[in-house]
Amino acid sequence: MNRHSLLKGVTAGLVALTMATDVGAQTYPSQSMKLIVPYVAGSPVDVLARVMFQRVSQSIGQMFIIENRPGAGTTIGSKAVAIAAPDGYTLLLAGQSLAYMNIFYPKLDIDPVKSFTPIATLAGWSHVMIVPPKFPANSVREFVQYAKANPGKVSFGFGLGTSPQILGEYFKVIENIDILSVPYRGGENARQDLLAGQIHMNFVPLSNVLELAAAGQVKVLAITHRERNKLLPDSPTFVDSGYPQIGFGPDAWTALAGPAGMPDNIVKKLNDHVNVALKSPELLSTFDKLGMEPLPGSADDMRVFLAGHIAKWPEILKTAKISGP
Repeated sequence: MNRHSLLKGVTAGLVALTMATDVGAQTYPSQSMKLIVPYVAGSPVDVLARVMFQRVSQSIGQMFIIENRPGAGTTIGSKAVAIAAPDGYTLLLAGQSLAYMNIFYPKLDIDPVKSFTPIATLAGWSHVMIVPPKFPANSVREFVQYAKANPGKVSFGFGLGTSPQILGEYFKVIENIDILSVPYRGGENARQDLLAGQIHMNFVPLSNVLELAAAGQVKVLAITHRERNKLLPDSPTFVDSGYPQIGFGPDAWTALAGPAGMPDNIVKKLNDHVNVALKSPELLSTFDKLGMEPLPGSADDMRVFLAGHIAKWPEILKTAKISGP
């Protein structure tokens, strides 16, 4: 085969591949999609996934099959998506841990930027600091005073590699208090032990504490958002309490991502349907009840959003003296 024929063959092959990719993107989705949620069933992220992607399924015309793959600070589920085919049929409901998982797991062979395709930001929310009803403190300041008067006798539980761990460890360091850290496989296990009186403090997603607080099963000392939340109007923020360092705003968030290399057409289609869902009055009402706020935007917006969090968290983790297992 001469050079001209070889170049002609290569060109024809590239054109055919491009046409096949375009046709695939135009007909996408032609089958159900797998949405991997790297959190335990019943967690705020899992609830959001099921509520939101039921609506996205209706508009896009295919089912999203939710698959929970928790563990190892969300890296198990995240890696499963990173190594999947970039055809839009295996997607990740990413959370804020995507921004710092490589700090917890420095030997992890996936990268939050290079291993994924950003698709859309979904929602954000805050955490609240809770203690058992009989704990001898009714404010953050009283908690700090008690912990300093009783070094090593107060315990703090958290899911390993989660925002509550970061928030609690950061709080310990900036207040220079000696509190026993107790890691759990998931945040729900820590909450159950707090309710049973086995541990004394926990940072909890807002949606997970509303019923407990209303039933008097826990005391809410403060919320991490910069402003008070209408679902807990009597609960102060950390800023109100004199601890502006913990006034992060929404410190937890979710986003939709796929494996690196997804076609732009498919990314655009998914982003469009997600943003339509985020305008739904029914979905917004559900978010409101869960203490979540929608984060609509383009795929490029998500890329910028993620880059900001990747830049933000390392210094906080360094201050909190948190490293991988």
